[in-house]
Amino acid sequence: MKYPRFLLADNAENDIFYVIHTDFPRFILNINTDELEFWENFDEEEAKGEYDTLVKEAFDFYDSEIEQYDS
Repeated sequence: MKYPRFLLADNAENDIFYVIHTDFPRFILNINTDELEFWENFDEEEAKGEYDTLVKEAFDFYDSEIEQYDS
């Protein structure tokens, strides 16, 4: 099974939203606090530009998904 590149998750108890990136490097992004946790080990200095782009894409994905619910 091929998973979507990004998934949206929430924790209603704490009113927190997360975006999960399912491709390498996999990560979970807390939308409320901007905390980012990677699930793989890699050289962050070498991949700095790449994961900055992925984080921006994760926020864009979140905005797009929430916009659909607000419509």
